[in-house]
Amino acid sequence: MKRYSAFAIAREAIRDHMGWERAWGNPEPRPKYDVIIVGAGGHGLATAYYLGKNFGITNVAVLEKGWLGGGNTGRNTTIIRSNYLQDASAAIYEKARSLYETLSQDLNYNVMFSPRGVMMLAQTEHEVRGYKRTAHANALQGVTTEYITPSRVKELCPIICLDGPRYPVLGALWQARGGTARHDAVAWGYARACSAMGMHIIQKCEVTGVETTDGAVTAVNTNRGTIGCSKLGMVVAGHSGQLADMAGFRLPIESVALQALVSEPIKPCMDVVVMANTVHGYMSQSDKGEMVIGGGADGFNNYTQRGSFHHIEETVRALVETFPMISRLKMLRQWGGIVDMTGDRSPILSKTPVDGVYINCGWGTGGFKSIPGSGWAMAELMANGSSPLADEFSLDRFREGRFIDESVAAGVAH
Repeated sequence: MKRYSAFAIAREAIRDHMGWERAWGNPEPRPKYDVIIVGAGGHGLATAYYLGKNFGITNVAVLEKGWLGGGNTGRNTTIIRSNYLQDASAAIYEKARSLYETLSQDLNYNVMFSPRGVMMLAQTEHEVRGYKRTAHANALQGVTTEYITPSRVKELCPIICLDGPRYPVLGALWQARGGTARHDAVAWGYARACSAMGMHIIQKCEVTGVETTDGAVTAVNTNRGTIGCSKLGMVVAGHSGQLADMAGFRLPIESVALQALVSEPIKPCMDVVVMANTVHGYMSQSDKGEMVIGGGADGFNNYTQRGSFHHIEETVRALVETFPMISRLKMLRQWGGIVDMTGDRSPILSKTPVDGVYINCGWGTGGFKSIPGSGWAMAELMANGSSPLADEFSLDRFREGRFIDESVAAGVAH
């Protein structure tokens, strides 16, 4: 596969751009693969990529029932941060954040990583104490964050109103090397790199069953036939429970919709990401000028991938107090994604009761930021049987009571 470069752009401009290759192939399934990954979103593709890059395992198929990156990877608000309280969480998210910094160079594909900084507003005295505690924990974990004053918040984000009628800004937890990336480009870059290694990315291939012999996986049934495998990775976000049922085990998760929206584009006015957990809203400005806005997950289980008026009302009403200027903006579009939640709001990266089957799920509302670290850990788990980044997130923790409770620690699991 040809490398992308400034020279290549100039060459193809002369050729009327008729010489570009397909970014990834469109193969027919083989009868059998060493590894099958179900789910061609960011996490599934990253798993396949690091299997090939780190362990030389390239006889891999990534199966996707829809189109590549059409699930949660293409339906999020692209926030990247690693300032979590729990050690296990900070480790895997910091691995992801550090990989994001060089991902464009590693993949030879511009993922538009923007280390613009992420601030989490403290709008109650409880949050002030909590974020100062997190800053101290991050210092011990080697994650660079700091607690900043309201004046520093205003300096970094001039459009913010510090003296809200209900929730004034008392400070913030600031991670200068957090930021955003282009969600589609992350999936496309991984897919292109996987295809270049000879892996098969098979779209419109829905898994309908899992075959086992003597407690070990042997194949998956799909709408395009039965495909054999020695190892199976389940990386399907909100549909993890359904796929686990096919393999004969249950997961401690529930699926809910998470909604987001963008405004009409306006001139640049905000070059940081702001999260306001007390009122539960977060906002950044895209390269096209849209204000990207998100809030909390729905309060009831569902598989909806569309927006609702309730979400607009609750989220925008909260953010208008902190950013009065957005009250004058029109909404451009709204959407939803299906997220799977565990009881402790931390992910599951684990072996399963079926030999050769591995599960990666439960990222809840924070999946995009973890994609490179998740893929790295999942690949190591599938190749070696264990991973320092993944071991704490095993299924056993629910049976043993070893919860990694970020929802209680941080007040939010984004």
